[in-house]
Amino acid sequence: MHLVFFLSFQEMAWRALAVFSLLLCFGSSCCDDSFTSDTIINNVVQDPQTGRIYLGAINHIYQLNYDLQKESSAVTGPRQDNPQCTPPITAQCTDAKDMDNINKLLLVNSANGTLIVCGSLFRGICSLVNLNSVDKSVYYSDIKGEKTYVASTEESVTVVGVISYFIDASTNANLSVFLVGKGYGSSDSSKLISTRLLQEHGEMDIFENMVEASTVQASPFVQRYLHDFRLAFKDDRYIYFLFSRTPGTSDSRKITFIARLCEKDPHYYSYTELQLNCSVSTEQQKSTYNKVQAAYLAKPGEVLAGKIIPSNPNDKVLFAVFSADEDGGHSALCMYPLSSINRTVRCCVSSTLFHMLKDYKCGADFLPSPLASKPEYALAVNPILTRNDMLTAVAVAVENEHTVAFLGTSGADVLKVSPIPGSGFSPNGGVNKNLFFNSTLDILYITTGRKVLPVQACEEKYDCQSCVSQRDPYCGWCVLEGRCTRKKDCRKAELENTWLWSPNQTCVTIQSFNPPNISCKKTERTQVLKHNTYTNTHTLCIACVTSKWGCQWNSQDHTCSDRDDSVKGDHIIQHMQDGMCPQFEISKPLFIPVGFKTPIEFQGKNLDKYLCQFCELFCFLHFFFYLVVLYNCSVRREDCSLCKNTDQKYKCVWCDTTKSCIYKDLCSQELEDCPPPKITDIVPRYGPMKGKISVTIKGSNLGIKQEDIKRITVAKVPCTHQPERYSVSTRYSMTAILDEWKTGLSNVLFTYRDPVPTAVSPSKGPAAGGTVITITGQDLDTASIDDISITVDKVPCKVLTFGQEITCMTGPYNGQKIPSDKFLVNVKYGKDTSKELSGFEYSPNPKVTDYAPRASFVCLLSYFFFSAQTFVKCVLYRDKLTFFLFPQFVQEFINKSENVLEFLSPVVNKTYINQSLRTVIQLDNLVETLTEFVYHQDPSFDTLTDKAITENSIISVHASGKGLSKAMTAKEAQAFVGDVSCTVTFLEDDKLFLVAPSSPPKSTSRRQRRDTSSEAMESYSEKESGNQQAEREYEKIKNQLANLEESVRDRCKKEFTDLMIEMEDHTSDMNEARIPFLDYKNYTNRVFFLPSKDGANDVMITGKLDIPEHRRAIVDQALNQFSNLLNSKTFLINFIRTLEGRQDFNARNKVYFASLLTVALHGKLEYYTDIMRTLLLELMEEYVHSKNPKLMLRRSETVVERMLCNWMSICLYQFLKDSAGEPLYKLFKAITHQVEKGPVDAKMKKAKYTLNDTGLLGDDVEYTVLTLQVLVHGEGPDVTPVKVLNCDSISQVKEKIIEQVYRNLPYSQRPTVDSVALEWRPGSTGQILSDLDLTSQKEGRWKRINTLAHYNVRDGATLVLSRVLHTQQSFDQNQDNHEERNALLEDDKVFHLVRPADELDEVKSKRGSMKDKGTTKAITEIYLTRLLSMKGTLQQFVDDFFRSVLSSGTMVPPAVKYFFDFLVEQAQKHDNVDDETIHIWKTNSLPLRFWVNILKNPHFIFDVHVTEVVDASLSVIAQTFMDACTKTEHKLTRESPSNKLLYAKEISTYKKMVDDYYKGIRQMVPVSDQDMNTHLAEVSRSHTDTLNTQVALHQLYQYASKYYDGIISSLEDDPAAQSKQLTLRLQQIAAALENKVTDL
Repeated sequence: MHLVFFLSFQEMAWRALAVFSLLLCFGSSCCDDSFTSDTIINNVVQDPQTGRIYLGAINHIYQLNYDLQKESSAVTGPRQDNPQCTPPITAQCTDAKDMDNINKLLLVNSANGTLIVCGSLFRGICSLVNLNSVDKSVYYSDIKGEKTYVASTEESVTVVGVISYFIDASTNANLSVFLVGKGYGSSDSSKLISTRLLQEHGEMDIFENMVEASTVQASPFVQRYLHDFRLAFKDDRYIYFLFSRTPGTSDSRKITFIARLCEKDPHYYSYTELQLNCSVSTEQQKSTYNKVQAAYLAKPGEVLAGKIIPSNPNDKVLFAVFSADEDGGHSALCMYPLSSINRTVRCCVSSTLFHMLKDYKCGADFLPSPLASKPEYALAVNPILTRNDMLTAVAVAVENEHTVAFLGTSGADVLKVSPIPGSGFSPNGGVNKNLFFNSTLDILYITTGRKVLPVQACEEKYDCQSCVSQRDPYCGWCVLEGRCTRKKDCRKAELENTWLWSPNQTCVTIQSFNPPNISCKKTERTQVLKHNTYTNTHTLCIACVTSKWGCQWNSQDHTCSDRDDSVKGDHIIQHMQDGMCPQFEISKPLFIPVGFKTPIEFQGKNLDKYLCQFCELFCFLHFFFYLVVLYNCSVRREDCSLCKNTDQKYKCVWCDTTKSCIYKDLCSQELEDCPPPKITDIVPRYGPMKGKISVTIKGSNLGIKQEDIKRITVAKVPCTHQPERYSVSTRYSMTAILDEWKTGLSNVLFTYRDPVPTAVSPSKGPAAGGTVITITGQDLDTASIDDISITVDKVPCKVLTFGQEITCMTGPYNGQKIPSDKFLVNVKYGKDTSKELSGFEYSPNPKVTDYAPRASFVCLLSYFFFSAQTFVKCVLYRDKLTFFLFPQFVQEFINKSENVLEFLSPVVNKTYINQSLRTVIQLDNLVETLTEFVYHQDPSFDTLTDKAITENSIISVHASGKGLSKAMTAKEAQAFVGDVSCTVTFLEDDKLFLVAPSSPPKSTSRRQRRDTSSEAMESYSEKESGNQQAEREYEKIKNQLANLEESVRDRCKKEFTDLMIEMEDHTSDMNEARIPFLDYKNYTNRVFFLPSKDGANDVMITGKLDIPEHRRAIVDQALNQFSNLLNSKTFLINFIRTLEGRQDFNARNKVYFASLLTVALHGKLEYYTDIMRTLLLELMEEYVHSKNPKLMLRRSETVVERMLCNWMSICLYQFLKDSAGEPLYKLFKAITHQVEKGPVDAKMKKAKYTLNDTGLLGDDVEYTVLTLQVLVHGEGPDVTPVKVLNCDSISQVKEKIIEQVYRNLPYSQRPTVDSVALEWRPGSTGQILSDLDLTSQKEGRWKRINTLAHYNVRDGATLVLSRVLHTQQSFDQNQDNHEERNALLEDDKVFHLVRPADELDEVKSKRGSMKDKGTTKAITEIYLTRLLSMKGTLQQFVDDFFRSVLSSGTMVPPAVKYFFDFLVEQAQKHDNVDDETIHIWKTNSLPLRFWVNILKNPHFIFDVHVTEVVDASLSVIAQTFMDACTKTEHKLTRESPSNKLLYAKEISTYKKMVDDYYKGIRQMVPVSDQDMNTHLAEVSRSHTDTLNTQVALHQLYQYASKYYDGIISSLEDDPAAQSKQLTLRLQQIAAALENKVTDL
């Protein structure tokens, strides 16, 4: 097996880097074949017939033989070119420059001996070269025009291709073609997939596209999907394209699809896409690998095929490697059987279409073409292998019927994986996308820049165990040859157990020997049955001659050897003659005291040979063992008692002369009786008053045995002796009496005292236990740690430390009530002394809801934030296959609060890059396993240019490569200019933006503050000196405004910060699934019919028609005929003209009629668009010639104007969901949150926080924020905290409670305010809270609506929300208490927060002076600063919405570009239509007609409720949007409305955004009628079935019936209508619908 590597190098700005290509041969020999490319290699292919290899590199094509020797080459660049110029490049292309030719496509066409070469130069033109010599051109032409442009000019756009054939229907000629798939490039051909000729045919040129199909056109609305093709192949009768693309505009993630079409389908009717999912779910998270990187089609081995496709063992499998994101953080290998792909494609159609496809398997022109598969039909599989780096290539081979995959990574590694069974890999080598085998599967070709991995390296293993332990499917142990080989290299490998396959993990085992032993010096025939092992460790005589090996002993040189009859003598002791061996016969060991000479005598037998001097005896003792014990009496016998306690065999005595313990024969005078006991210490020195603790007395001469202790007293109180704890002479458990006359008195005092514990900290902990509590108090260190025990509500608390403070760890709580009551903590000293103190509570176990970040750079410390209640430590584990793992890194927290824990990520070395670390957080006894934590490579930054930095300027810092955002956010990043910190405002994967400090730094470095005059600070100095005079001139004005500005600024900053914190929970998970988007039906119903006179009760919204059951069939049939009649353009135009010609057909009728028509024709939106264009042309002619052109489309005065509004609403629905919907929803939620933070008058509909001055609450209302604990009746014991104001009315409180409790439900599914009751239970009885009751306060004839402050509800109060069977109105009507009901129904005026002036106040106001009125007005206008505060708080959300709407480029929906071009095209036909008029037409058709409507009515697109106060603020923003779209300059004065002044500063910016938006759209690639119709057809197909089409037809007919005579007359006057018998068809429909069949 050979392994080939292609390595390349590219000429760069610094120096050329030499990277080379190697061919490594593995086997019995090695070769040194290699190839070097001068530039980066883009593509590699091989001719399957000749084995030649072709390399497509930058500016070069190489032809290599089988051994990688270059046979031929061709230079393809650089050349003079410019992507904007049309080839051939001439002098007219003034911007042409030398450009590299990047190879985009290489295809071998063996049939005609040519190689197809496509590059990036000259708009992607291809050429044909000779397969035998690539330097010989077969065909090239750059004068054929755009029809022959195949590839892409952009390096990032991928191109794939496959050779095929094409049958010309007219001539029946079989033409040679190749199909190409490519992404979208700005200067490329518009074909995503095209069929290209490889020969001239009729008037068609080589490389010309054969098929024109809108399905695969890269029209503007498709550009945003960013197709990235990875593979094209054909199998059986189908051609497949594998690619990834984005789902839409706002979502940048890639989704993988495989497209299939019939090879013989000349029109792409059979083109179908199927989504491929590769994901795995765990308990912690779901990992999705959505972007395909590379793929390989292969037939699997028998083992794998039998498990995944048992019904079709010949089926092929698509092996694909996917990445989770663009930065390559995670990737996986997945496999898809081709039969599963084909079967799923067939299932993804309706039942009707399914039966039709049986007859038309390759589609037909009358069958719908499924453009894209829906996610629910996706083919989903689990990964075989997952990695924490980028997999970039895959190749698959079969060895020994087992499937082996070779994977390449971006980190220059090659992995070898056997998918089933098991997996193994060797991290060596490196690859890019070009990874494939030769025809014999012996050579693996890899384009790389680093190391290599052989397909197999069996010969590197030299024993069976190492061979099989690598589990390499290529390797096995060749038993007869005793080496590790491939199966084909082992002779007789086909025999059983001759070649042992590595993954089976088996080696040869020996059963037995016969004979059982033989000398190594002899030769005999041996039968091997079982393995035995003998190790000659016997060197002694007896062990030698008694062994079963027949050995003999040489007593002269003391050696054991094989039996040798030729050696004779007395010194030779034969086998089994152990009685002749020399040996000692002493049964007991000999004791020898140190310091005393003791004679030694040896007893034994057969020792006569060893009678010698002492030195010889020493040599002899080296071989024979004799036990001698040496001892010293004084060691560890420091006093008399210890000495006398020694075993008598040692003869140790306490010598009176030496005062020590020595050997008896060394002492001249032995002491008979030991001295009195001596006490040196008492442990503990303090005890409780009641005693009953253990006291240890330490000293010397404390007796020889425990019976010597006669009596112990403490302060003359008897103390019970504990014999089991007695230690001779040194310890017993005060005055101690050994004998009646031997008494030891202690000089160490023992004190009785009373310990007093006073406090416990912390006072609560989790029910799981494990909380370390600290007990403080007085004299707590009484007794010892062994005497003390602590319990919390009878649950043991393990004592950890004992001293002036005591700590213990709580045990688990087994009670039912959580949180528990305050339990007693019992501290027990000994047996009789107990101290209790109150104060520990078991709380619910903490729950970790989230943690961030989940990655870090190796050299940087990341701050972790956990949501939890308490925290001890966090442990990181190395991810292994075992379940129980040992901790490698432990981090203690650095900050903690009630809900957040913070700690630093551990410091690791670079070996942990891209490795997963399992994170475990230990919260007291509670241990939770979190998701993986990954360390990434440290970022590096490019050098900043020498550019002057001015105050508050934006600094752009670029990273070398990507990965900056992998483990860091803008909030975490810190940056400094000199020694001054600056704010990081924006952070992307390869760059970040900083705001320069407002003042110059004092030092050029954060570490050096001495130099303050560097060049880097000149820009600051110059600017400051230039501004000094101006600053002095304005100093007085600034001082006057300082207080007000500072107040507004602080308020804006505080309010914005508070708002962002409050909205964090909403925005963190605000994806499409959580934003309550209305479905298409409800969206169109609300946009079209909610403004009608019946509102939500309109028949189009309810969908209910009052038609008798017996007439429904007739009516349905007639309505279908009426639908066909409406599809006649002649009839419909006459119908509309007739209606608009009637005076009573007013504006409301026109709007409603147009909306009905939109629904009725929704199934054919192309036709609807054509009708709209026709009517618009008539309207345009009318305004241009007889009216002011600027007024066109301003109001819905005609049917077509409303049709246009509806058309925009239909075409922009997906854009709303993908892009603009999220910022709009965030803006709406931000306004709602901010409004509800302050008082809102429920009656006057005015608020403290608003953008509308007419809705501003012009009084200071005192209020406080309360957090209520809400319990929902019947929904469990869990409470929900809800923030309200004490000045809120009860209905407002209910609304906030419903919003919080049911926040995960859309508004339409939540209970209403009237359907719930709110109960407060301050004591034993509950109280129902309501807006008005008998307790409501009265001020004259005014009655105040009840608030929480009225009921005296305090912070933290618990309220119960329950459903009621009747609304409050019906409840009032059924009150039995007539007195209370009458009192509530008195004719009183009701107010909430601010009471309007009554008649008396108005009279007083009329009599007041002008001075008083001016004062009142001034005081009211003080509160206008709240508008500015509100505006500043919401500014970011407003800007984000405007940017999402007014962003041009790929984000613009195709309908906008299409209609704007239509307006410009028509305007150019009229001389009196200038640019300003066109601008007004665009504004009236899109911003005014659609965006303002959506902005003022968020409930048209979201399932939400818009209050009047929020609506007032939305109206201000909508007005600002309208002002931004006008060309007229608004002159603002002090008398201008506050709403206009509010956004006066921003309006110029918004105007520029509008101008740039219109300009960007004008420069976009046009959207053709065919492209637009394709898009509209997809919308029709997706949504028409959900609409109330029959109801719309029924309502439309009501207009036909009402104006029947006029319509008939109009049709009779129209020759075209007469020829189509439209009058008769209408009469038949009328007869059926109006039950007049008998009249016909």
